[in-house]
Amino acid sequence: MRQGITDAVKHLLIINVLMFIGTMVIGNGQSFYQWFALYFPKNPMFEPWQVLTHMFMHGNFTHILFNMFALWMFGTAVEQVFGMQKFIIFYLLSGFGAAIIQVAFLYFQFNTGLQALLESGFSQTDIMNVLSEGQYDKRWIPALGDNFQGFLSAFNSTMVGASGAIMGVLVAFGMLFPNSKLMLIFLPIPIKAKYFIPAIIALDLFSGLTGQSIFSPSNTAYMAHVGGALTGFLLMYFWKKNERDKYRWN
Repeated sequence: MRQGITDAVKHLLIINVLMFIGTMVIGNGQSFYQWFALYFPKNPMFEPWQVLTHMFMHGNFTHILFNMFALWMFGTAVEQVFGMQKFIIFYLLSGFGAAIIQVAFLYFQFNTGLQALLESGFSQTDIMNVLSEGQYDKRWIPALGDNFQGFLSAFNSTMVGASGAIMGVLVAFGMLFPNSKLMLIFLPIPIKAKYFIPAIIALDLFSGLTGQSIFSPSNTAYMAHVGGALTGFLLMYFWKKNERDKYRWN
């Protein structure tokens, strides 16, 4: 396998770094986040282009450093197999899949709380007006109970980072090179990719459903990781199936 960096990975790295620099130097970081982070669709800050642009945004230096290292490490190997065009399509579709799953999860949290408030006699128009002003009504707390924080967090959430797309790439790497040995920085035990990658996805799913952070920061969009991984798996499955079907009938 050829060493070095492939074309698509190189350009993705450049775009991510340029967006990170822009975030740091323009409008004290706030302008870029308001324009390009992915907001909850019911939030007035949401814009359609954020579904794409959030993939190239990062919260801090550590965030972009780990994501870009993973993109280079796994993306280069996958692009060498896919080629540039197919890799870019795979990368972007994995990112879109990550966003869809994360937003769907947020909708579940939000709608659960909204339904509880409506059943308690609150007006949906009043609820949305208060939320749109960045506020909340203290009377909501007893009505929502344990769902209060999740309800507010869902509406006010912002999503940034390449992690979802990279999780798709990680799945592709595991399916293409299942016996490659990987390890965590803080757990230097080599584990084959076919075991390592499903374990990472399972941990993300556990954290997303329970809210308990294990390795990642507590504000990580765990369901986006799961969504990117699932999308990557489905793409690999159907692409391989199509290749087998073509081979069968040719």
